[in-house]
Formats: sequence, structure tokens, C-alpha cells
Amino acid sequence: MLRAAVIGVGAMGGHHARVYNELEGVELVAVADADARRVEAIGRRFKVPSYTDYLQMLDRERPDLASIAVPTFLHHRVALETMARSIHVLVEKPIASDLQEAEEMIQEARRQGVKLAVGHIERFNPAVIELKRRLGQGEAGRIFLLHARRLGPFPERIQDMGVVIDLAAHDLDVMLYLLEQEVERVYAETARWVHARHEDLLTGLLYFRDGTLGLLDINRLTPTKVRELTVTGEKGMFLVNYLTQDLYFYENTYTAGNWDSLGILKGVGEGNMLKLTIARKEPLRAELEAFVRAVENDQPPPVGGEDGRRVLALALQLLASGKEHRVFGPPA
Repeated sequence: MLRAAVIGVGAMGGHHARVYNELEGVELVAVADADARRVEAIGRRFKVPSYTDYLQMLDRERPDLASIAVPTFLHHRVALETMARSIHVLVEKPIASDLQEAEEMIQEARRQGVKLAVGHIERFNPAVIELKRRLGQGEAGRIFLLHARRLGPFPERIQDMGVVIDLAAHDLDVMLYLLEQEVERVYAETARWVHARHEDLLTGLLYFRDGTLGLLDINRLTPTKVRELTVTGEKGMFLVNYLTQDLYFYENTYTAGNWDSLGILKGVGEGNMLKLTIARKEPLRAELEAFVRAVENDQPPPVGGEDGRRVLALALQLLASGKEHRVFGPPA
């Protein structure tokens, strides 16, 4: 049995505790949070010790692995102190507040010989996994555009970051995962209408090395929750609904011939729309199962520290572009 702990049991960390408590081959041994009332409630719920001092928890309980779901500005310190005790770590996204912190976390994981995973949960959405498989089989043909829409109302619990780091990071990771291409340049416009300190609206554009475009439409100003990604290609368009885990394909009927020869390009025609069958699964459960397997089998986690650093670098460039109104790239 692998011994698991959770540091930070707020909205997300509480779910980490629940899933660890349910996983076969894993024993949830303790939880920690600075909020005594909150951590005691989670401890009672899962019948495990609760701590307000996470270092005391780590030293007393000696877990094999830990999820870190504290505010972003604490990721670096908590992760370093946890890995220094030879404990494998999954840190919620973003990996850190800046690239130097991210790099120090990656280096510490290497020194200690432990796994460092980053919680980019949309990578484990069954609809995204199936989309990746179908794109790999060439079902979209040449890919032209990825368009992410992540819209919703303002959440009171998010105070320490804006939509670029908190929300767009999901879609940046998915785009990198689907395309397996580096980004050449980025441009963004951001605005702050409701949040006291951080941007609550982003329109961003990514230019990938193979010529594919990525479009980000992200805000916390829309009074309904939208989580969608479309992938437009030579043979049609895929649509992912992250919330329902649905995947659709809209067929292009005019794709015969050599697409690269513009002289015979006929245009795009509306064909059949197919709703593809997806075996639904909770993404967090899939994410933690993958983390546990990586520890058990001594393999790299599916989303590791370098993946988290790459996403953070892009997000920081989008933020800088929105402030300075100029093109950035490629990321460092």
C-alpha cells in the first residue's frame, strides 16, 4: 500500500483526499491545512489524522506521495520541503508563481529521485484522450486551428491570480498535448472589469511551429459556464465539451484531392455530424491513478514538471503581451 497525504484541503484538495481514500493500493494517511476547522472536518470525514502544520504531518506520517493544493505562491516552498523528505509530489497547476521557482522544483525532484507531477487535469478528460487518439490517426487531416472557449461567472474563491494563469493554463496544456508542436509566438489582449487586481478577460493567439493557430477565448464575465475546444482541420471539425465529456465530429464533404494544391481546392461543405461514444470517467481520479502508477512503476508521470514549466512560460508571455500590446516568442 502506498501511503498518501494531501496538503491543502480546500475545494480541490478535498477532492484529492476523497479520491486517494477510494483508490485501491493507496492508503490516505493524513491531511494538512492552515485552516483548523476545515482540515479537522476532512480528517473526520475520512478517519485520518489532521494537521495545521504540514511539516509535522510529513515527519510523523511519512507518506510515500503527497498532493499539494495550496495557493500558488506556496507551491514552491511546500513542494521543495516535501520532496526534500523523498516524497513524490503532485502539485496543482500552475506549477509555480514564476519560471525560476518551477526550475528549482524540477531540479529538486531530480536530486531527490522523486516524481514531480503537475495537476493539468483536462489532459485526463476522456473526451480529450479520445480526440488525441483520433487526431493521431489522421481523422482531421491537416490541422488548421484550435479554438478554446473557457467562460463563466466570477468565482469568489479565486483571488490570487487572473484568468491567464488560472484558466488559460488548462487550454495551453491541452493544445501542446494534442499538437506536439512548439509555439513560435504569442499575442494577447487582456482586460480587467470585475476583479480588483487581476485580468478577468483574455483573447489570445498562438502560432505553432507547423503553422497551426491556437485561439484562446477566456473570461470570468459570462453568466453561464462554457468549457469547449474545437479542432478544425482538412477533413472536418472536432468539438469537445469538457463539462459533459462529449466529443463530436462535423464532417467536411469537400476534401477530395491534394489539399496542398490550392488550384483544386473546392472549399468546405457541411457533412454529417457524429456524436462519438466516450466512456466517461472522473478526470481527477484518472489523474491520481496515473500519478500512483508512475510511482509504483518508477516511470515519468504523464504530466511532469517540464510540462508544467512549459505551460507557465506560455501563460507568462500571454500576460506580458496583454500588458505591453506586442508579440512575444518563442517562450524561454
